[in-house]
Amino acid sequence: MNTLALALCAFCIGSLPLHAAGSDNPAPATSAKPAETAKHPFLDEGLLPQWSRLTPEQAEIDIPLALKLSQQRLDALCSVTEPTYENTFGALEKVSEPLERAWDRLQTLDTVRDNPKQREVITRLMPDIIRFSNSIAYNEKLWNVLKKAEQCEWMKHLSPTQKRFATETMDSFRDNGADLPPDKKARLATINEELSTLSKQFSENVLDSTNAWELVIKDKKELAGMPAAWLDTAQAAAAAKGYGNGQNPQWLITLQYPSYGPVMKYADNAALREKVWRADNTVGQAPYDNAPIVDKILTLRDEKARLLGFKNYADLTTVRRMAGSGANALSFIENMHDKVKPKFLEEQETLRQFKEKKTGRPVAKLAPWDRSYYAEKLRQEQYDFDSEALRPYYSAENVFKGMFDIYSKLYNISITERPTVCIEPGSGKTAPEGTVEVWHADVRFFDIKDNATGELLGSFYMDWYPRATKRGGAWMSPFSPGLPAMNGNPRIPHIGSINGNITPPAGDQPALLDHRDVETVFHEFGHLLHLMLSDVDVKALAGTSVAWDFVELPSQINENWTWEREPIDIFARHYKTGEKLPDDLYKKMIAARNFMSASMAMAQCGVAKFDLELHMNYDKYKGRNLEEIDREILADYRPDYSEPGPSIMRTLTHVFSGGYSAGYYSYKWAEALEADAFSRFLKEGVLNPAVGAEFRRAILSKGDSKPAAELYRDFMGRDPNPDALLIKTGIIPAPAEKKK
Repeated sequence: MNTLALALCAFCIGSLPLHAAGSDNPAPATSAKPAETAKHPFLDEGLLPQWSRLTPEQAEIDIPLALKLSQQRLDALCSVTEPTYENTFGALEKVSEPLERAWDRLQTLDTVRDNPKQREVITRLMPDIIRFSNSIAYNEKLWNVLKKAEQCEWMKHLSPTQKRFATETMDSFRDNGADLPPDKKARLATINEELSTLSKQFSENVLDSTNAWELVIKDKKELAGMPAAWLDTAQAAAAAKGYGNGQNPQWLITLQYPSYGPVMKYADNAALREKVWRADNTVGQAPYDNAPIVDKILTLRDEKARLLGFKNYADLTTVRRMAGSGANALSFIENMHDKVKPKFLEEQETLRQFKEKKTGRPVAKLAPWDRSYYAEKLRQEQYDFDSEALRPYYSAENVFKGMFDIYSKLYNISITERPTVCIEPGSGKTAPEGTVEVWHADVRFFDIKDNATGELLGSFYMDWYPRATKRGGAWMSPFSPGLPAMNGNPRIPHIGSINGNITPPAGDQPALLDHRDVETVFHEFGHLLHLMLSDVDVKALAGTSVAWDFVELPSQINENWTWEREPIDIFARHYKTGEKLPDDLYKKMIAARNFMSASMAMAQCGVAKFDLELHMNYDKYKGRNLEEIDREILADYRPDYSEPGPSIMRTLTHVFSGGYSAGYYSYKWAEALEADAFSRFLKEGVLNPAVGAEFRRAILSKGDSKPAAELYRDFMGRDPNPDALLIKTGIIPAPAEKKK
C-alpha cells in the first residue's frame, strides 16, 4: 500500500502523503526557507535529523508550522485551473512533505525513546494531524482538480510509473469516499480521528502493562535449567536496576521477549513458568485494559467500511491487495488450516504423551506454561539438539557482518559503517564533524553503495537491543524513500532504520543470539533492502509501498539464508575461537528445523482467522466478551490447553495500532510466495549473484511500479505455487514423494 492510501485510510498516522516527486514544474507552493528550518529541527530538510534537538517542546513549535506549510501547498494545488501532471499528481506527492518529515521524526522517537512529556505532545497534536489528513482525503476542490486532470489528453502519454501512480491515486480516493456526500465525508473524518486516538492508546497500554511487571530472583536454584547466556543477561539487568551485586547476585525477569521467552522454554521450575505466564497475561488487562478499545476500534472500522460502500472492513482493506477481498483472504487461511490440521493434532498428542512419559503421571491436557518447555525437551530428545548450542556461533557482530557480506555479494552493493554520537536531548551540543547523530548509544549507522555505479543508494540506522523506553517487537522504518538520478538531478538516497529487541550483550560477553534472533535480523534487513534498492521515479510507489500482502516477501525470503550451509559459514563463527558451525550441529539443526512446524503454522493461521472474522462479521460479535469470542472463533485452531488464557487481541499491536488490520493473513500469504520464490535460489545457487541480480531487478528495485502479481511472474516466470510453504515445512509431502 502506498503512502497516499495509508493516509486516506488513516491506517498509519506516521505515513502521511507524500514525498517530493522531483518534477520539473511543480505547482506553486510555499516552503520554509533554509534559515527558517534551521530554527525548526523537525522541519530541517537534511536527510539525517539532529535527534537531540527533537524535543517535545520543539515539536509543539515545529509541527504546527509544518501543518501551516503543508496547508499552503494544499491550497495551491486546489487552485490549479490548467492541469498538468506536474501541478496535479506530481504536486500531490509534495503536499504534506513538511508535515510528513516532522511527524515521522516524532513518531520515530515515540517508538524508540518514549517519555511522558512526548506522549502528551503527541496526544495533543494528533487531532490536528488527522484533520489535515482528512482535509486531503475529503477535499472537494482537490478532488475536482484531480478529476479534471484525469480527463486530460496528457494522461495517455505518461510514463508507465506516472500512469500507475495517477491511476492508483484516483482509485484510492474513490475507495476512500471522495465521491460521498458532505455529511458522510464529515462522519468519515470523525471516525479517522477517533481510530487514530484509539490505536495510540492501545499501543501505549501494551507498552505500559509490559513494563509494569518485573520479578527479581534471589535464589539461583529457582532458575535451574536456564542457559548460562540468559543468566548472565538477567544478572546484568538486575544489577543495572540496583538489585544484587557481584557477591550476592540477583536475576531480573521482565515481560520483554528476550527475558520472558527463554523462561517458558528452559526453566525446570514449573511454578516459575506459571508465574511468568500469568504475568504475561496481564498485558492489555486492567488497569491497561484493551478490550474496550478493541470493541470501539472494530465498531468504527465496520461503520467506516459500510459508509464507503463495502460489505465489511476486510473487503475495504483487501480491495487493492493481491487477495482482492476478505473472502479470498479467509479462504486462503481456511484452506491452509485444513491442510495443517492433521499434522497439528498429531503434534499436540505427541507432546501430551511426552509429558506423561516424562512425569510418570496422567496428563489430560497440557498447561499453557508447559508447552514450550516440553516441546524443547522433546526436540532435544528426538534430535539430540539443544538450540542453545548455537548461541556461541551467533554473536551479534558476526551475524551483522556476515549478513552484510552475503547480500553485498548477491546484490553487488557495499555496506560501510560510519561513526556515531548520541547527544543528550536539549543539551544544545552538536555532533562532531564526521559523525552521525543517533537517538541512543546502542544505535549504529551505515551507508549502502552500488558497486556498479559508485552511487550512494541509501543509509540506515540500526537499533537492535531492548530497553524500557522502546516498543517491543521488530520493525523497519522507511524514513525517506529516495529517487534515482533523473532530469539532470543526482540520486536522492533512501533513509531508513531497522529496529528490534534481540538478546543484548551481558557484561563483557557480546550479544549471543538464538536462531530466532538471527531470523529476525535477516527478516528486517530484507525490508530494508526493499527500500534501499528501490529504483522507482515516483516516491509514493517506491520501496515497501506495495500491496500489503506482498510487502513481507522480501523480508521473509531473507530468513532462508539463515538455514543454508553456504551463508551460515559466512556469519556463524564461534565468538571465542572463530571456528565455523560444526557439521554435526548443523545437521541436527536442519533435522530439527520443521519440528512442531504445524503447530507454529496453526498459531499464525489462528491469528489471521480471528483478525479476518472480527473484521468481516462484526455484527455477530459486537458487544460480546473478547475471550468468549476468541474461544468460539478459534475452537478448531487452538491447542487444547488446561486453561486458555486471555485473547491475543488484547496485545496484538499489528492489528490494532499497526498496518495489519484485516491483514494478518499477509504473513502466511507472503510465506507461501517466498517459499516458492526461494526455490529458484535453491536450484541455481543460494549465493548466485546472477539470481540475486534478477531478484533485485524484478522485485527489490520495482516498489509498486507494477502490480505485485506481475512482479512475481517477472522473477519466477509463472504464478506462485500455493503449497510451496507446506511442502517446505514438511507439513505435506512434495509431489515426488506422493508418487512413491
